Amino acid sequence: MCGVTGIYAPGHDAARLAYFALHALQHRGQESAGIAVSDGGTLRSYREMGLLSAIFDEDILSELTGYIAIGHTRYSTTGSSIVVNAQPLLESSDLGDFALAHNGNITNTDDLRDGLSPSTVLQATSDSEVVAKVLVEAPGTMLERIHYLMKHARGAYSVVLCTREEVYAFRDPWGVRPLCVGSFDGGGYVVASESCALATVGASFIRELAPGEILRIDKAGMHSEIVEHKETPALCMFEYIYFARPDSELFGKQIYLARYNMGRELAKEHPVDADVVMAVPDSAIAGAFGYERESGLPYVEGLMKNRYIGRTFISPDQKLRSRGVHLKFNPIVENLRDNRVVVVDDSIVRGTTTPRIVALLREAGAREVHVRVMSPPIKHPCYLGVDMATYDELVAANFTVEEIRQKIGADSLGYLSLDGLVRATGRDRNEMCLGCLTGTYPNVPAWHKSRALVG
Repeated sequence: MCGVTGIYAPGHDAARLAYFALHALQHRGQESAGIAVSDGGTLRSYREMGLLSAIFDEDILSELTGYIAIGHTRYSTTGSSIVVNAQPLLESSDLGDFALAHNGNITNTDDLRDGLSPSTVLQATSDSEVVAKVLVEAPGTMLERIHYLMKHARGAYSVVLCTREEVYAFRDPWGVRPLCVGSFDGGGYVVASESCALATVGASFIRELAPGEILRIDKAGMHSEIVEHKETPALCMFEYIYFARPDSELFGKQIYLARYNMGRELAKEHPVDADVVMAVPDSAIAGAFGYERESGLPYVEGLMKNRYIGRTFISPDQKLRSRGVHLKFNPIVENLRDNRVVVVDDSIVRGTTTPRIVALLREAGAREVHVRVMSPPIKHPCYLGVDMATYDELVAANFTVEEIRQKIGADSLGYLSLDGLVRATGRDRNEMCLGCLTGTYPNVPAWHKSRALVG
């Protein structure tokens, strides 16, 4: 789920631009962050564990001088949460130094690692380092090496890479993770995971990168190539449900509107006799407004969120995840007391957070609590860059909807149907990755799925 950005902006402070672009992408990862910068001659980098604002200050940014930069904010899926796995990764090759930042998950990492030279030393434990080492050892120019990697790597990857004089950005042939490009007035370009980062640094949105596309940005401008492939696009549906910021756009449609429509579809599919509708902040707010519009129930704020506490879904530690509800939310009693409440949430994954939210609402005086979920039941793990838990941990893989309702303590429970979800996005379901919902994945080998069942 990581956030990546790449900057090519002669005459600008690229490190500072990357810093603010990463701020807009902080929701995509909160474990570590880093920036690599080139002034055309020297490539420097700085990376550390923690949030961006705790890592970078004026002294550090002032040392990262240059007009080329890439940045990364990490959410770990492969490789433990330690500083050696923080990105960007800095590598040396016969072409010179380069830095790389990766969002996604490579499913054939073992095969790629086995193809490396026996003398290659791997210092990290992530698939991203294997990707970087493949580029170090592949033949030809950097562009030819990227072509080589893309023909051999399987899985999800949206990557930004910088040499001392160029920025590259490339996206896997399935387009599982998002990547877009924008331009600055007066010259220069920025690549980022989401369009919200472009607006933050004052860049104008140009377009999203196509699945299988490579961009090279240098003093001659922006050049694009498509790696030949036969795969069908498969953007992760959870970008719409949860990951992307509501002010970002995908395929010309703002995420906020897609979530609003999910709420409307929910109200059509699962109406209930109630007094008010509320959201579990923040990603379900647009859905709750859509439910309000379709149902005619008044929207109220039922929970006040402490916005300095990270997302519980992203927390890699189950103990922290369990404690997170008490740290994150306080009920607004006057909006809940004696009311029959519809509470809209984006998803139920493990089923550990929702019971605590329902209990909070009841403790605040809610007479009834009806849970409505903006996604279908999540019954399968993700192998393409999301820590979606194992089959044993996924509540919907082990219990019926009625059993889940009893476990979470709700008076009723309704999930959005798959058809309703697809209608809300306005996308073709055949061009989306719905693996965690249906068990059908775009490009995951059977051996990888069977191995992941062990957890």
